[in-house]
Amino acid sequence: METRQQGFLDSELLREADEDLASEVNLNASIMTEEEREEIQQELAKLEEEISTLKQVLSSKEKQHADLKQKLGISPLSELKNNFSRGWHDMQTSTAYKKTSETLSTAGQKTSAAFSTLGSAITRKFGDMRNSPSFKSFEEKVENTVSTIKTKVGASETGGSFEEVLSSAANASSQDTPTNNLTDSSERPC
Repeated sequence: METRQQGFLDSELLREADEDLASEVNLNASIMTEEEREEIQQELAKLEEEISTLKQVLSSKEKQHADLKQKLGISPLSELKNNFSRGWHDMQTSTAYKKTSETLSTAGQKTSAAFSTLGSAITRKFGDMRNSPSFKSFEEKVENTVSTIKTKVGASETGGSFEEVLSSAANASSQDTPTNNLTDSSERPC
């Protein structure tokens, strides 16, 4: 035995009871007497007239409203500005905004603390690296190279920065390099 749920979009054919209901509704519409029909039309006309009157009253009230605002110096721009300010204030005082603000503040503090810890760890690692035997060996090799360059350049000073030594080495090497001097075209062989 299969159980089926009856749903809104059920494709099952109409049952007899449904068909009776539908025919009853149609019969009621066609059974209306002329007097009932005329009475309903009069009520409809009366409602349409009331709607028209209400529209006119509303239009008059809107015009009066605009005139009073103009007399008070309330322009559409200032009204928009006030509405925006009021909305912004309402949003800031809402519990959702407060909770979000607190959450973001907490997240910012935690992120700041994490970056601080990371910075400390990196500084500590660089300190450890600088004190390591490998870095000491590298540092000695660089010092020896600078010393050798100074000796080869013939620097009279024993001090000086690495940049000064490189600069003087570059100057010395450019003076040692022979330059091609152009000779007169009459001295050139053909």
